[in-house]
Amino acid sequence: MTLLEAISVRHSVRQYLDRPLAEDTISAIQRAIDSINLEGGTHFQMIIDDKSAFNSGLAKYGNFQNVSNYFAIIAPKGNKGDILAGYYGERLVLYIQTLGLNSCWVGLTFKNNKKMYQLSENEELKCVIAFGYGATPGSWHPLKRKVSDVSINKTKEQILPAWFVSGIKAALLSPTAINQHKYVFILHENNVVEALPKFSIVGYTYIDLGIVKYHFELGAGIENFSWL
Repeated sequence: MTLLEAISVRHSVRQYLDRPLAEDTISAIQRAIDSINLEGGTHFQMIIDDKSAFNSGLAKYGNFQNVSNYFAIIAPKGNKGDILAGYYGERLVLYIQTLGLNSCWVGLTFKNNKKMYQLSENEELKCVIAFGYGATPGSWHPLKRKVSDVSINKTKEQILPAWFVSGIKAALLSPTAINQHKYVFILHENNVVEALPKFSIVGYTYIDLGIVKYHFELGAGIENFSWL
């Protein structure tokens, strides 16, 4: 399974099997995290066999069950760090999907146990991602937006290029906070693309922006455009 294929089959999963991760799987994930942190300037950390974060009233409210593994998504403070958290967090999410694992982005419904991860200066915990072997593969949710809802064409061409449409369609399949999809992609001349967040009372729009930018790259093909 490729990362692009993983977009279509990956769904949020909140209930997990009591099945430990194999050592070679843990090693592969850790290598991916090390690569992400080196490239993105993030400080993602993997926590294994810790049920404390999802054994509280908040987790029960979020309908989480049997979660013992999660990623601490740690990045620089501020909006730029939020975008990095979303972009590289989703890269990690899609990668573990190719390994046969399931996952769920979690913003609030977990217990923040600061003893389980390390923070450096000017970093913060943006959110966590629960993962493991899902009790189910999750379910598909109807799309709330169309290509025309989240795209603006500022070129002289009347028809959007196929690669741009493919990128938007991949972005529309991305996980965003309460499925809000508050963003817009703007196509400029010379295949330059700009991605901007829209206001949301829910928040997390810059993390969402990072997630959808990664999806857009996979769908459009990074060789076909450049970011503004």
